[in-house]
Amino acid sequence: MRRLGLLFLCLLQFSCSSQVNKKINGVSFVASRDEVLQEHVDGVKEVYANHAAVMPFGFIRDVASPEIVFNTERQWFGETNKGAMQYIGLLHKNGIKTMVKPQIWIWRGEFTGTLHMNSEEDWKKLEVAYDKFILANAKMAQETQSEIFCIGTELEKFVTNRPEYWHELIGKIRAIYDGKLTYAANWDEYSRVPFWKDLDYIGIDAYFPLSEEKTPSVEQLREGWQRWKGDIVALSEKMDRPILFTEFGYRSMDYTAHKPWLVDKNEDEVNLVAQVNAKKAIFEEFWGEDWFAGGYVWKWFIDYKKSGGERDNRFTPQNKPAQEIIKEVYKKY
Repeated sequence: MRRLGLLFLCLLQFSCSSQVNKKINGVSFVASRDEVLQEHVDGVKEVYANHAAVMPFGFIRDVASPEIVFNTERQWFGETNKGAMQYIGLLHKNGIKTMVKPQIWIWRGEFTGTLHMNSEEDWKKLEVAYDKFILANAKMAQETQSEIFCIGTELEKFVTNRPEYWHELIGKIRAIYDGKLTYAANWDEYSRVPFWKDLDYIGIDAYFPLSEEKTPSVEQLREGWQRWKGDIVALSEKMDRPILFTEFGYRSMDYTAHKPWLVDKNEDEVNLVAQVNAKKAIFEEFWGEDWFAGGYVWKWFIDYKKSGGERDNRFTPQNKPAQEIIKEVYKKY
């Protein structure tokens, strides 16, 4: 009888340990012109991803414009609420949880963190427009029973200049959505976000500069993380909230960890090893930590067979050696 008791205790401890170590192993599921098919979701399942970020879009004319255009027939299917709902439905059918992550695109690719109005009147117009955009998506997230909702992505100037608006907005979202909330702060913004206590996760788009080497080793990259990791841990402890990498990823090119946020159209030399090493380093530094919830790989195109490949120097790990690193870690956690 005593042996049975010890065996039960060991099994219980193992079970609890497994629960603690389970992570949000996500992919950023890029919006497409088309509906998602089962074959598209099969590629997500093959890397053992258990989460996917679905990203409906709103569009702004320039960094000083208060108008947001969204849910129009001119947008790609996956960028609309109808498309996001179709994506989420099929992902859920396959046992993959979802984060609805509405994003803003400013014409010509201007960085969203610089969105800044020139008058109080325009700030108020932007707040009204953003309410309509984000609450429509929160309602959609509730209807689809999405597990996480992201209230914004890389909107530093908007957040800094209108903190009271954001506190009030979170209350409005909570009134219609009952899942977990986060905000996707840029890597150089997250420490100044004033409303982390109002949310469930501290969300970071984790494009931290780690190394100026052409092909840094895993050890060099892990050393590069030490410059940032202590502050990340400290904020998690101070706010009593887990860290979620709402985006993380590296391009398969030379110097990929020097400025990981670069989204230009350069044709720098393809470097598959650098992408692999960067992925290994971030996994080794964070996935074993109790205060770390997990993250979403940037980025994952729905048409797996036509995406990435060994001649591609963009962010996607699809059909590249980095995909196998993701698969190995996601299967473990």
